[in-house]
Amino acid sequence: MTIAFKPEETFRGDYSYRNSDAAILRFPFPFPEDKYMYSVNIEPHTRSGPSDIFLRPFDVDEHYIAECRDRAITLERDPGRYQALPHMMLAQWDTLELLMENLSADYPALFSLTKEGDDFGSRWTWINRPLGIEQSFIFGDADTLPCEPFEYITRQAQGDFAICDQRDDNLYMDAGMVTAQADWSLEFDVGMSFMEWHGPVPLAHQAGVFERALKYLLMLRLGQPVRRLNWTMSINPRLDTSPETYPEWGPDRASVTPDNAGDKVHLRVELQTLWRLPRSNAILFPIRCYLASLDDLARVPKWGKRLNRVLSTLPPQLVEYKGLTRYLPAALEWLAKHDDGAELPVGTEAGVTTLTPRVSD
Repeated sequence: MTIAFKPEETFRGDYSYRNSDAAILRFPFPFPEDKYMYSVNIEPHTRSGPSDIFLRPFDVDEHYIAECRDRAITLERDPGRYQALPHMMLAQWDTLELLMENLSADYPALFSLTKEGDDFGSRWTWINRPLGIEQSFIFGDADTLPCEPFEYITRQAQGDFAICDQRDDNLYMDAGMVTAQADWSLEFDVGMSFMEWHGPVPLAHQAGVFERALKYLLMLRLGQPVRRLNWTMSINPRLDTSPETYPEWGPDRASVTPDNAGDKVHLRVELQTLWRLPRSNAILFPIRCYLASLDDLARVPKWGKRLNRVLSTLPPQLVEYKGLTRYLPAALEWLAKHDDGAELPVGTEAGVTTLTPRVSD
């Protein structure tokens, strides 16, 4: 497949990030109905779904080069966004192998992996054409890479990654590459158990959502990854919305008006997948972030209408937890203009193949 990368776009400063029409149509819209409430909503991560982002285990799109550059900027400013506890080295190699094998198989024009054996001690050569990287190394020997294996490969992948060690009938976040998180801190969460790092989420605990999710994940099998969608909203197309940089992005919430909400307010959807790793028995947790402005979403009539209805009926606890309180009224005033009240079919599919003109055009 051919991907038209946009290497110069930015996720900070002048915020030049934009979605092409094709990127909007493949956006993983997360709301199948007009109301939303937390649920486990885990399904097998197969090569099928309502968007072609699901067709490959790890999606690469037009924002790939720019996202990798933004990650490098964040890591330069704050190296602590990458952490791996010492006992996670085997899981690091598992992750490198999983990503290299899948990316090279699904995007052979972009990536290639040559192996002289599959075991520790064998020589591998990795080529990443979009980033201009060619690296030969000994699989299992971290000294033959420019940095730890988990850091090395996740610097070349879109989305955040956590590795959860399984022990004592629990999962512990013991490694992470987290530069595009939705207002949570790896520095704070590293080493925490599953329930501890989900502690702040309202309503879901009372419903038993996380107890069911943990029980399910402890039984996750090798070769049977699963996925779910999660969502929140951001002002401007910013990837790094961490607590550490809150002074840089938090004040933007006060800048939203009914006139500029279409351009400034972005739906932020995470495709979260979970993979059992073969040697370490750990669970890899990729968190791939997709951003679309209200203006983008309103060009798909079904999505613009449904988003208005979902946001209008959110429980107050979720509005506060997701940080929407300050700008939600302005966003709803903007969205209401695009909702004629027509009944919508159940499902997340766009239902169109071409888009209406941009509202700002």
